[in-house]
Amino acid sequence: MAYEDVYRRSIEQPEAFWGDEAKAIHWHVPPRQVLEYSQPPFRRWFVGGQTNLCYNAVDRHVAERGDQLALVAVSTETDVTREISYRELYREVNAFAAVLKRLDVGRGDRVVIYMPNMAEAVFAMLACARIGAVHSVVFGGFAAHNLALRIDDAQPKLLIAADAGSRGGKVIPYKPLVDEACAKANTPPAKVLIVSRGLDAAEPKIAGRDEDYATLRAAVGDAEVPVEWLESNEPSYLLYTSGTTGKPKGVQRDVGGYAVALALSMRTVFDVGPGQVMFSTSDVGWAVGHSYNVYGPLIVGATSVLYEGLPITPDAGIWWALCEQYGVRTMFSSPTAVRVLKKHDIDFIKRHDLSELKYLFLAGEPLDEPTAHWITDAIGKPVIDNYWQTETGWPALTLLPGLDMKPVRFGSPGFPNLGYRMKVIDESTGEEVGPCKKGVLVMQPPLPPGCMTTIWNDDARFLSSYFSHFKELLYSSLDWAIRDEDGYTFILGRTDDVINVAGHRLGTREIEESVSGFPAVAEAAVIGVADELKGQVPVVFATLRQATDEPHERVQAADGMRRTVEQSLGAVARPARVYIVNALPKTRSGKLLRRSLQALAQGADPGDLSTLDDPNALEEVRRALQRGPEVGS
Repeated sequence: MAYEDVYRRSIEQPEAFWGDEAKAIHWHVPPRQVLEYSQPPFRRWFVGGQTNLCYNAVDRHVAERGDQLALVAVSTETDVTREISYRELYREVNAFAAVLKRLDVGRGDRVVIYMPNMAEAVFAMLACARIGAVHSVVFGGFAAHNLALRIDDAQPKLLIAADAGSRGGKVIPYKPLVDEACAKANTPPAKVLIVSRGLDAAEPKIAGRDEDYATLRAAVGDAEVPVEWLESNEPSYLLYTSGTTGKPKGVQRDVGGYAVALALSMRTVFDVGPGQVMFSTSDVGWAVGHSYNVYGPLIVGATSVLYEGLPITPDAGIWWALCEQYGVRTMFSSPTAVRVLKKHDIDFIKRHDLSELKYLFLAGEPLDEPTAHWITDAIGKPVIDNYWQTETGWPALTLLPGLDMKPVRFGSPGFPNLGYRMKVIDESTGEEVGPCKKGVLVMQPPLPPGCMTTIWNDDARFLSSYFSHFKELLYSSLDWAIRDEDGYTFILGRTDDVINVAGHRLGTREIEESVSGFPAVAEAAVIGVADELKGQVPVVFATLRQATDEPHERVQAADGMRRTVEQSLGAVARPARVYIVNALPKTRSGKLLRRSLQALAQGADPGDLSTLDDPNALEEVRRALQRGPEVGS
């Protein structure tokens, strides 16, 4: 069917459309009402319906595909690969649920999961879903202070932690971070369950609080735990995202709407069905990890590949080796990861048989054209940019190869996904702008199934954060966008990442795109810094594809970047200074810490660096600032 026809039905007849889509999942009790929208922008999908995420992801597949692989957990950090069938997954999830019951966890209780990409993290999430507990996965290795903030907000009855994680072969003990977080928290959990991989032999136990998973797992044996049937709109999980106030926002997801949205997206967006294989390189602690490492593939009876390790260890071909070995159909990664691979020989990709691979999806940040071209040429498959947020839970802008594949247009994530009523509006007037005019990307409520229902215990903050920016009741993405004449949307960056140069408003993302177009550049971050004459000026921090310590080569590259920007965006956008560094500071999920860069450039406190992936990158920036720019003054 044509995208346009299906999309039109999804927004003009949402109840009929989503009523049909709801048939893709199992309902213990069918919904009595598809949509309840009496208190905008709050909405409830599939009212009265009773279902369960774990049942849809595990139980219903055991009879038909019990011996099929459900989960392949690969760790190049521990050199362990676990291939787990649906029948084995059923057994492990039931056992984990029995352990949770022994620790007095039940329906509505919160459970914080603090683990890396290991099989037990998936077991824990599904076990919580099985018994109706609300899980909150926190990225493993997150700083104790930030973990404590999430503990106090969620007030969990239980915290589940690995003994340690590992990155690049370096062991990161989790238990000391857990102990510190519990000491700092006002409402620490009564119990801490440790899942040990033997990475931290010195891991101490606190009597009366700490429990060992292996011991309890042995005690429960092959116990089976009944599914807790939940009303569609009960909370399934919390996932914390950064807030402007410094207090993290607990994005709350429902049960039924989320399951239906994921089932739809697996078919129409990712084109993956029963028995096929999906490989998402995300961490389970992020939104992509929840939706497309765990729940999405399992809900449709597919196989999910879960990877722990660096994309370049043991070499830069590891991901493609896994694609070849397991016959991956759809892969999902990030532009940052591709830019890392771009620094390595393309033969690491070319040497592998990727005949089963149909699509590579990239999300998490805007995809620059040079990177898109490079990876498309390298794999010879469609590379599909898609745009969404932790808040939406599934793609909001994308192409839909499983429904009607439109041509890829580099730089654009495509068109509004099914059910998303989207506009690009003028920030001042609130009026929709015309083609190729810049505006704020907004969504008209009611938001489709799968999107956040509220902020945990804070409806007022939900309203003020997302629905208070315009006179009309609209969800603001807080992203700038344009739509071309054919309806393709292009994301230009955050509305708070705008710099004003001599009265000209410039998105730092636009300048980054231009800088990245210079062939020598591997990656770039652009910030605005104060300038006495112009108000603000753009400053570039860039890494090169071929690192060099030769001053004249660095100056030559920096000059090339400035010329490229001037040619594409005009003299007003010409960077005032260009710093060439060997690494850029990023979070563990791969996002550039632009605000920290800006603070350092202006001699201010870089702020909370708990999510920093590599501390050396920050020192690299400090040294560059002390040394001075390659060009500019």
